[in-house]
Amino acid sequence: MKKKIHELAHPWVRSLAVYEPGRPIEEVARELGFADAEEIIKLASNENALGPSPKAMTAMRRMVPRMHFYPDGGAFYLRRALAKRLDIEMNQIMTGHGSNEIIALLGQAFLKPGTNIVMADRAFVVYRLVADAFRAKTIAVPMQNFTHDLDAMLKAITPRTKLVFISNPNNPTGTMVDGAALDRFMRRVPKHVVVVLDEAYIELLPPEQQPDTLRYVREGRHVFVLRTFSKTYGLAGLRVGYAIGPHAGVELLNKVRQPFNVNAMALAAAAAALGDEKYVQRTRRMVANGLTQLEKGFAELGLDYVPSVVNFILVKVGRGRESCKALERQRVIVRPMDGYGLPEYVRVTVGLPRENAHFLRALKTVLKK
Repeated sequence: MKKKIHELAHPWVRSLAVYEPGRPIEEVARELGFADAEEIIKLASNENALGPSPKAMTAMRRMVPRMHFYPDGGAFYLRRALAKRLDIEMNQIMTGHGSNEIIALLGQAFLKPGTNIVMADRAFVVYRLVADAFRAKTIAVPMQNFTHDLDAMLKAITPRTKLVFISNPNNPTGTMVDGAALDRFMRRVPKHVVVVLDEAYIELLPPEQQPDTLRYVREGRHVFVLRTFSKTYGLAGLRVGYAIGPHAGVELLNKVRQPFNVNAMALAAAAAALGDEKYVQRTRRMVANGLTQLEKGFAELGLDYVPSVVNFILVKVGRGRESCKALERQRVIVRPMDGYGLPEYVRVTVGLPRENAHFLRALKTVLKK
């Protein structure tokens, strides 16, 4: 009898979970029969409500006539700009198709059956998904007050631990550990472990609040710092991120990455966005004001929430997934959190003032029902 195609695949692949992203505006409009998708507000994927960096948009337009050429596979100009800005050697930087690709490359380089990763139980779910894909075990350590418990994570490390993931600030809780706590952790972490500091949201914080994690790279530690242009710089649709790590570690990841993994328009836009400090300042102000607006609204509705330092916030609404569906009927998309073991919560991205106000009105309507 002829086998079905899924029967020909590796058994563990058939059992893998699939990442659940924030729902696209167009999908919700089609499903609910909304004629005008522009009326729908998406606050589900921690995107920058200001849109892309203006300097990045100018760079993208300039690249349009050159789209028949392959991109620079080594990302020379972007890595040079990053090296100058971060005071890091170029050979300590690699670019990726968003941070997610780099997380997968870390799995390819370090994980196999019999190994494990250590992560917080309510950190970015992709760490677990990548470990599953390479048949490595995930040791999920409970958080304290929605924040990484670094002491408990240290105790969870075993001789078979290859990677420890620390999402800081953390998605989806919006919390962070400070530089002193990271220093204590890094002094005690075993030498056979590679630490991955995922800083996708770090530039949303004022510089004085950003832990100096790059010094671990300069000191030659077994560490990778991951960052992205998706959040602060508003380039989520281009999918461009980067890793900073020891030269030998970057060489390992480059051995397993695909050529031309970051497209030419993304490279040009990212390099231009790095110089758009005025846009970054606007983004930080929008986030700070938006968090205040949302927290005030939650307090007026009598809702508990997790204080956040970045452009999203967890709020306890009761039946999270049902609330998300009801909010979609009010033309607002937010993110259910049952996949993170938080079924009573939804995660809301900070939007523009009018978007935040619309969401709060819609949430009030949903809660009444």
